[in-house]
Amino acid sequence: MMLKKFRSSLTDQVMAGTFLSLLLFGCMMIYIGNREVTEAVAEQYTDAAYRTAITALIFLDPEKLSDYVTMSDERWAEETGPLADSWSKLAEDQDCMLIYAVPVDKGYENIRSSERVNVALSVRSFKGGAGISPKLKKAWRGDISIRGNRHAYLDILERGQSRSVVIRPQTSLLGPHLTLLIPIKTPDGEIRGILNVQREMDKLRAVQTDHALNLILGVAVFLVVILPFRIWTLRRGVLDPIKKVMLETMRFAREDTLPAVSLSASVKSTNEIGQLASCIDRMEAENVQHVANLLRVTAEKEQIQAELNVATQIQANMLPRTFPPFPDRKEFDIYATMMPAKEVGGDFYDFFLIDEDHLALVMADVSGKGVPAALFMVIAKTLIKNRAQMGGTPAEILSTVNNQLCNGNDAGFFVTVWLGILEISTGKVIAANAGHEYPAIMRSAGSWELIRSNNSPPVAFMEGMKFREMEFELHSGDKLYLYTDGVTEATDAKKKLYGVERMVDALNRHAEETVEELLPSMKKEIDAFVGDAPQFDDITMLSLRYR
Repeated sequence: MMLKKFRSSLTDQVMAGTFLSLLLFGCMMIYIGNREVTEAVAEQYTDAAYRTAITALIFLDPEKLSDYVTMSDERWAEETGPLADSWSKLAEDQDCMLIYAVPVDKGYENIRSSERVNVALSVRSFKGGAGISPKLKKAWRGDISIRGNRHAYLDILERGQSRSVVIRPQTSLLGPHLTLLIPIKTPDGEIRGILNVQREMDKLRAVQTDHALNLILGVAVFLVVILPFRIWTLRRGVLDPIKKVMLETMRFAREDTLPAVSLSASVKSTNEIGQLASCIDRMEAENVQHVANLLRVTAEKEQIQAELNVATQIQANMLPRTFPPFPDRKEFDIYATMMPAKEVGGDFYDFFLIDEDHLALVMADVSGKGVPAALFMVIAKTLIKNRAQMGGTPAEILSTVNNQLCNGNDAGFFVTVWLGILEISTGKVIAANAGHEYPAIMRSAGSWELIRSNNSPPVAFMEGMKFREMEFELHSGDKLYLYTDGVTEATDAKKKLYGVERMVDALNRHAEETVEELLPSMKKEIDAFVGDAPQFDDITMLSLRYR
């Protein structure tokens, strides 16, 4: 259905447009040709009339022209008889309709204002003139209207032209004719009148008809003979190739496979359509290759995503997730969460019993994000836990782990760590802060505040480093809050940071909550601040209440 519509619309439009263009061109040529033929024929008649007018002036005395109009009939017939005979014979010899003179007064008022003037006429009869006497009895007296020719008179009298021509291709009375006007001058150059030679253009209509018929015949031959050939060439060179292009694009859109024969080989054209076919061939090949690459990349991404999902699960399983973790220990409550910015993250927390009276607390953040940071996180967490379970202070533990991580750390990763060891029986805490965020503490009768200390450089920053320690005590009812910089550096849409002050204020708003309630509440506070902005960093938190 679509193909039928295409062929109908495009082919019919081309044929109709060509046909109408030829008709319009033919009409225009007929009009222009008719005008040019009229001008050419008129030029020939004008030259003949001009020669007749020059000859007629020989028989006329300009000084007597004004007297001819006022003299009596008897004298007028006597005076003008020889002149009338001469002009009548000249008109017959030169095939003219009329030769007559129009006298002018001083200032040419009779030409500018009068519609009818006295004129001198030849005795030659009008050819076929309706209502006109076969012979004009008064050869030099009569009334002839010059209203229509006034501009031609004024061209000679006021604009100084040596001659003027009025052409009337069609009139109901006289048929096609022209009137040539030249001035009648005295020897000293004074204009006494205008000589008019009126000549019938009897050949004009026949020439116009022949010319129009020839043009019509030429257009008809073009329409009958050349137009079908032109349509055939258009169909073969334009319409059929365009149809092939359309069919191939429809096929490719439906099947999305390369054709058995390329479109450019099928079209076999070197013009713009051939170039279009070559472009479509390249586009199809590139599209097929792109789809193949896309499928391969999609499969790889799906595999990577599946592996990342496994890695996420493995990382999550490496962190303590069972709460309460020590159901039989009533001396403390502990709860922790980790929300990576990507599938896997570089943050980690940990807590474990070194012995029956010592609990290790770890909060760490590996530089970087994603899979590399997660791998470094696994190594760091494992080394810290293994070394802590061997005994020693936090400074000793971090010093050993630092040297181990520096060995072969070509990627330049480092990890900020807060490591504290709680003596459960006394509440005494010995901690080392390796470039990490300050923890927050809330006394049972007070509010949340930061535990500030002199930090050491991050772990794996440089081999052989020493780490400083600090001590503080937890009393019954005190709470401890550990976190990574994903909390304080959470950013809203205006690039504003959440900050330490907002964090402490939020902790105090939820001071009465249990450790299991506190961390989800803090996450909601952070989300409310960030809004629709994406999570930029891992958010890891741990809360402990000492009983």
